[in-house]
Formats: sequence, C-alpha cells, structure tokens
Amino acid sequence: MSITEAVVQDALKQITDPNTGKDFVNSRSAKNIKVNGADVALDVELGYPAQSQLGLIRDLVEGQLKTLPGIGKITVNVYAKIVAHTVQRGLKLLPNIKNIIAVASGKGGVGKSTTAVNLALALSAEGARVGLLDADIYGPSQPQMMGLSGRPEAVDEKTIKPMEAYDVQTMSIGFLIDPETPMVWRGPMVTSAMQQLLGQTAWDDLDYLVIDLPPGTGDIQLTLSQQVPVTGAVIVTTPQDIALLDARKGLKMFEKVGIPILGIVENMSLHICSNCGHEEAIFGTGGGERMALDYNVELLGKLPLDLSIRLQADQGKPTVVADPDGRIAEIYKQIARRVAVKIAEQAKEMSGKFPNIVIQNT
Repeated sequence: MSITEAVVQDALKQITDPNTGKDFVNSRSAKNIKVNGADVALDVELGYPAQSQLGLIRDLVEGQLKTLPGIGKITVNVYAKIVAHTVQRGLKLLPNIKNIIAVASGKGGVGKSTTAVNLALALSAEGARVGLLDADIYGPSQPQMMGLSGRPEAVDEKTIKPMEAYDVQTMSIGFLIDPETPMVWRGPMVTSAMQQLLGQTAWDDLDYLVIDLPPGTGDIQLTLSQQVPVTGAVIVTTPQDIALLDARKGLKMFEKVGIPILGIVENMSLHICSNCGHEEAIFGTGGGERMALDYNVELLGKLPLDLSIRLQADQGKPTVVADPDGRIAEIYKQIARRVAVKIAEQAKEMSGKFPNIVIQNT
C-alpha cells in the first residue's frame, strides 16, 4: 500500500484525542500533513493548554501511523494554540486578554476561591499564560492564597502591574488596602473598584483570566455579566442541598445574560480522615451530578474535603504547586483541561480579523 495524505487522514480518523473525545481530522487538529515517499510529517494543533498531554498525544498518533504497511519515518509535532472565543453580544474583548473565566458560587464557604486559584495554577502548569483577578472586594483572599504581599508597581498614573507568583499574574484589592481594613462600601463603589482592577491592570498577554467572584448574585455579578466580556463561567458548589439551591440561582443568572456555563465543580464531596483514610460523605452525595443533569451541563470534577487543601492555601502555596504530582492536584488539572477544552469548542472571536471599512467620497 502506498502512503498518501488520504491514507494518513483515514488512519487519524480512527483515534480520538483523550481530552476532547474527537478524532484528529474532523476536529481539524491534524495540520500540514506531508508525505515524502514512505515518510510522513504532520502537526497536531490543540486548542487548549496541555503540556502534560503532549507526549501522550504524540505517542498515540505515532502508534496509529506505525500500523500502516510500508510506513517510513514519522515526525509528529504536537503543540497548543490558544485563541480568543466569543463573549456576550455587544461586548469587545479587553486588551491583552483572550478569554475570561468567571468562577462563581451562590453562597460562601463552598471553596470557590480555592477552586479559582487552583484552576488558574493548573492552567498555567499546562502551559497557558494566566491571570487571576480577585473580585471579592469585601473579602479578598487571593493575596494570602498566592503568598503575595506588598504593593503593585505603577506603570503610569492610571495603570498598575499585576503581582506575580507561580507564573500567574494576580490582582486584588487586598494589595491596595491594609489587610485588617474593612471595605465599608456601597454597591456602586464596589463595582467601580472591580472595573478599575480589571481595566487598569497591565495584564501581559493572557490566554486566560480567571475571575474569583464574591458569593451570590449581586452588583459585581451583574456588572460582570453586562460590561465584562466573559467567555464562560464555572459554578462551584458542595453536595449539600442548601448550597445547591444557591448554586442553581448563580447558574440561572449566567444563562439569562448569555454567558456559557463551562461546568460545575463539586467541592467537599467526601471527607477523607487524615488518620485512617476513611471516606465519609458529610455533605451528602450526588448533588453535583443532579444539578449537572438538570441543566445539561458538565460536572467538571469532584474534590474531597481534605485537610491538605486548606492548609496549603492558607500557607500561600495552593495544592497544584504544593503537591503537583498528588491525587488532588491531578483532579484540579483535569478540571482545568476540561474547562479549556469547553472554551476551545466555542466559536472563535473573529471581530479582530476583519479590516475596518472606510467609505470616502472620491
């Protein structure tokens, strides 16, 4: 059998990307297929960051091509290319930010901020350029979770540089006020502060900006949905019925304003005893699955109620960087890949691709 491009494509249709479940031809991941006699070279372009998956995918493609009779040298180049995707109608992308991910919960105390910081760190670990905006003006927690202190540098009179830790650019009102100073502000001041933190920070070429929202469906959430170009939202809940009631409200709010729900993260699914390892569903079971099924969205992952998650976040070294090869860090990384894949499956933002048309009298 002679090796042709069609033969190579037919072979690639028989295998699927383990992260997307789609074959490499119909997903348009296989590019620049070149056949020189019996030798084959091609690129595999992924629309999501997957540093930990590049070797696995390369081996998968090479292994399939090696089954072709008479195949010669095989060269497979696997890489990620992250682009901007569509946002709410009528809104334009912000400079230097391709995609914005809102992390929300209906109520406090469900581990939303811990999820947001580990999601940002996991996306960064997979090779993306990532920013983290702490939009919880009343209770900023990201400075401590990221182990950051001090004041950000000014670029000019209106712009400041984000602080950086673990290769993640971070901005929070917590950098600008005394840690013990309460924010006794009304709604308009809070939303104005959030917009300034977002728009007057000199973000540096971000693939993803993760926004850690305050609990509930109040002023900041409304401002975000109406004025900030959000690519998608992640809802964080626990299996407990009370938490699910509020999480459903948060999900419905994003649906009403046209922001896609990327999925649900269920925190505190099981308590793992630090002494004996016994697992117990303290907050109930199946809540995240039921909510995902009711709203036809994906359950991105389930995280245990584990002492190490709290300790590591309190110490300024969240799980993904404190124990990068551990079981919990791998769950966060799986969630991050699923979030990135869901974004990659959305329509691309093309407004910047078209030239401005100017009509002149001649």
